[in-house]
Amino acid sequence: MTPAQLLVFFLQLLPRRALRRLPALKGKTFYDRLFTPLVTLWYLLFQRLNHDHSLDAALCDAQAGGADRLNGKLSRQLVSGSTASYSDARQRLPGEFLLQTLQLQGRKITGLSPTTLWQGLLVCLLDGSTVRLRPYGNIPKHFPPHSNQHYRRTYWCLMRVVVSFCGFTGAALDCALGSTHLSEQALGSQLIVRAIGSCLFIGDRNFGVFRIVQAARAKQHHVLLRLTQVRAAKLLGKALRYGDHAVRWKPTGRNQLQPALSNDPIPGRLLVVQLNRPGFRSQRLFLFTTLADRDQYPMAELFNLYGLRWHIELDLRYVKTQMEAAQLEAHSADMARKEWTATLLAYNLIRAAMLCAALQEQLPPLTLSFSACRRRLEYWLRDWGRTKAALQTTWHKTLIQMSHSRLPRRRKPRPHEPRVQRHLRQSFPPLIGSRAQARKKLQRHVGKS
Repeated sequence: MTPAQLLVFFLQLLPRRALRRLPALKGKTFYDRLFTPLVTLWYLLFQRLNHDHSLDAALCDAQAGGADRLNGKLSRQLVSGSTASYSDARQRLPGEFLLQTLQLQGRKITGLSPTTLWQGLLVCLLDGSTVRLRPYGNIPKHFPPHSNQHYRRTYWCLMRVVVSFCGFTGAALDCALGSTHLSEQALGSQLIVRAIGSCLFIGDRNFGVFRIVQAARAKQHHVLLRLTQVRAAKLLGKALRYGDHAVRWKPTGRNQLQPALSNDPIPGRLLVVQLNRPGFRSQRLFLFTTLADRDQYPMAELFNLYGLRWHIELDLRYVKTQMEAAQLEAHSADMARKEWTATLLAYNLIRAAMLCAALQEQLPPLTLSFSACRRRLEYWLRDWGRTKAALQTTWHKTLIQMSHSRLPRRRKPRPHEPRVQRHLRQSFPPLIGSRAQARKKLQRHVGKS
């Protein structure tokens, strides 16, 4: 690809015609507004890429001409300093549209290079996490506050998220959202059912259940899942021995099943391997896969492929720390879903830039530093839409800088660090209960004095 082809990166990954054909926009009419669906989508991503995530920062960028390439009259006609027009545009944009945009963007990124496939299969890593929300509006109704160890409701609400990432590029392919009352297995099954193409889903012991395999079999996908020792012993039906065993997975009365799908036994292979790492205790791994051909999919190759699963832990950490999405300041449940999906879309822009930089130097994309590439892409985006002549050359330089931002090769392993945090001593006591109750209590004390 030439720098001219990669100039408008946002439009390259999300073409206008493809966005307009998404099912979420069918039957919806958007009359001529300043914040069109495409401009609104861009500024949802801009909020997550910018260090200032406020609506006012997005409005200031629009008034400075940051989105004139999407709507040429935007900066000239944005006279008011109120963020109401952009706020209304964010609320008008359907949440399902953002989710379908993420799926479209994931397919675009994986199509940039043939190295994203493994034996014709798209390797998808599955894992889940939680996002912290404040109890604004209807958020407690959709995402109830969780209980602590004393069975007391806490202040914070939690939204459960399950994301599938590409195993070779780190791009987010799809996500499912719900309350903590929904299990990660149920949300993961939703991702598998709506996945397009031939995929290989890799998951840890939390996803090593019949429901995940059932959903994959229904859509002709494949799985490579780690099992617990108890589940592996029940599946094999005899003492566990090292090697490659042909098995048939039958559901039991305790298994949660995916609705409207067949629960017939599923043939597969149970791989029992010994993991030996210098400096660590040896342990046994129990892997189940539906890839039945032992010659085409050798046991050693599948074992090495499962090693990619660790990258999803890093991907989720990048989304929550580098993109600052561990806590969202949304004021409604619908907006919380949109902001999380927009965060994944912005994250994918960085991953796509890293992939293009790696292809120029013929490097694996996962060898580049995400934080360093994010920083360089943000500097480039500050001039996006404002200059014309030098933008191609600056983009080419940005790709070169990204290709040089490689992860360090450590000569010695990192020492083990305790998972503890040092808190600064505060002069104020912690807030217990709601802030409204604290105000009433303060008013009573003020009235007495």
